[in-house]
Amino acid sequence: MLITKFAIPDIIFGNGSVRHLAQCARRVGAKRVLLVSDKGLNDTIWVNKVREILDEDGLKSVYFNNVDSNPRDYQIHEGAEIYRREGCDVLVCLGGGSPMDATKGIGILAGNGGRIRDYEGANRIMRPLPPMILIPSTAGSGSDISQFCIITDVEREVKMSIISRSLVANISIIDPLLLSTKSKSLIIASAIDALAHAVESHVSKLASPFTRMHSQKAIELFVQYIKPAALERDPHALEQLSIASTSAGMAFSNAGLGILHALAHSLGGIYDVLHGLVHPVLLPSVMRYNLSACPEIMGDIGRMIVGPRLCSSKETGLAGIATLENLFNELGVTTRLRELIPDDSRLETICKMAVKDACYVSNPREADWTDLMDICREAW
Repeated sequence: MLITKFAIPDIIFGNGSVRHLAQCARRVGAKRVLLVSDKGLNDTIWVNKVREILDEDGLKSVYFNNVDSNPRDYQIHEGAEIYRREGCDVLVCLGGGSPMDATKGIGILAGNGGRIRDYEGANRIMRPLPPMILIPSTAGSGSDISQFCIITDVEREVKMSIISRSLVANISIIDPLLLSTKSKSLIIASAIDALAHAVESHVSKLASPFTRMHSQKAIELFVQYIKPAALERDPHALEQLSIASTSAGMAFSNAGLGILHALAHSLGGIYDVLHGLVHPVLLPSVMRYNLSACPEIMGDIGRMIVGPRLCSSKETGLAGIATLENLFNELGVTTRLRELIPDDSRLETICKMAVKDACYVSNPREADWTDLMDICREAW
């Protein structure tokens, strides 16, 4: 069997678990916390709640929220300067994938110095990061679990993938109650992000039995609970989506992703497209492209989506893809690439950039930039 590794943070999961934040921060040595979030969360109760939890325990905090969707390199440099200037010793993040990636980027510079572009690629972080506690406010990105950090290099129009075991947080506090204040569209986009993580990691060249048990669970939970979670705000369904996101994060952090995420990063770098909007557009086309390279595994995914079928793995895989396409339409999400970007004039550039992305390496089927163009054309 393939020799493998499996890295995850300490995980505290459950409704109301955010109340344990101060205790966790003390455990990793906190005296002065840099709390990272984004401006969108200022309108919710959760930022004040987190600050109150820290204050009531006598922990001082500095608040930083200059983080955009697709966090920019200059925002990381600003946050790292504040961390150093204010004498902070622990990083805490409340938010979705963008604030959590920003927090990791700040940690890289706080521990290693330099510019964030110095760390693009895999295993280029040489010194430890400050302790990090991540509190996801969405069920999808998996950044609280993963070894990935995605930052936009504004000058080059590139979403950089930074990958290192050092980027696994010390503690992830996953409180499904935070989802109760999210919009339907955000719940859906985040959950489809988790589904994409699960599907790509399940077929990845680096997948192992340890990752596949988690990617399978994530796919099954998504199919079962996305509608009651998004359409009815059912508390049990929201909790199950949080479990799906966590399982998908465990899977892709250790097995890698594929050409879907390589394309998503490239699109985000050039057009600043919201990451979660790309997946329902490209996931079916990418799954069809990969089908010939791993029909048995794609058949397994099809059975997770549609149930047992008395037909070939290829036919079952195609049935699963068709079911997902119907589900995305029912959920009312964008499913055509032409609805995300203004025109197709830069598709060639996007595809040529995507083949340089770190996620590209673990895709199960070889693809050059022209193959990626075909995928984009199919999704257009």
